[in-house]
Amino acid sequence: MARSLIVDDEPEILVILDRMLRKMNHETVTAGNGKEALRRLAESPMDLVITDLIMPESEGIETIAAVRKRWPAVKIIAMSGGGRQSPTPYLAVAATLGADATLAKPFQRAELVDVLRQVLGAGPDDPTSFPASRS
Repeated sequence: MARSLIVDDEPEILVILDRMLRKMNHETVTAGNGKEALRRLAESPMDLVITDLIMPESEGIETIAAVRKRWPAVKIIAMSGGGRQSPTPYLAVAATLGADATLAKPFQRAELVDVLRQVLGAGPDDPTSFPASRS
């Protein structure tokens, strides 16, 4: 079971992702911004951080850089809707700073499952693999 930290300033996104990951047997913790996320990581080790990029107080880009520096083994998935523009430039910067994978919002459950498999290394024949994806 993976321990996952979900970081987003939109409460609805936190709830949706929390439910999705719990159904995939993740132990989850949530944070509303990067500053809170770093506090949570310092309190308890995580296997995975899924972070939005555009947030108040401490953005996802800053969070990714800090996680890479302090907890280099933690896997990171960056996600963004791009705010007022395309998410592509933000996601490219996230990948450059060390995100293991990126997702453009909105995304389907199947896309998230595929990225989780890629990042965490679980394959379809692995007994600890995620449930079959359903959109």
